[in-house]
Amino acid sequence: MSKKTTKFSASDFGKENKTAEENTFYFGKENYKWMLIGLAFIVVGFLLMMGADANTVDGKFDPNAWNDEIFSIRRIRIAPLFIVIGFAIEVYAILKRKN
Repeated sequence: MSKKTTKFSASDFGKENKTAEENTFYFGKENYKWMLIGLAFIVVGFLLMMGADANTVDGKFDPNAWNDEIFSIRRIRIAPLFIVIGFAIEVYAILKRKN
């Protein structure tokens, strides 16, 4: 590597110094790819959690009915797992160094 030297003179005073700007972005393409993957996991997790509430039967609210579907494996176990995995991927994407 060569040592960068800059010489200044009185005639250069007040003029713009034209130096090449370095890429100041912290995240690279790989980071953004992992962020999108993590975001996809989070969105899929929330979509899996959707459904009818406890008092909805056939799409209509019925206060005398109870819908056991709110305790399905999909809503209680799988959807939150997808969301936690998505957040873990997001943390990895943020902490990963740019190559």
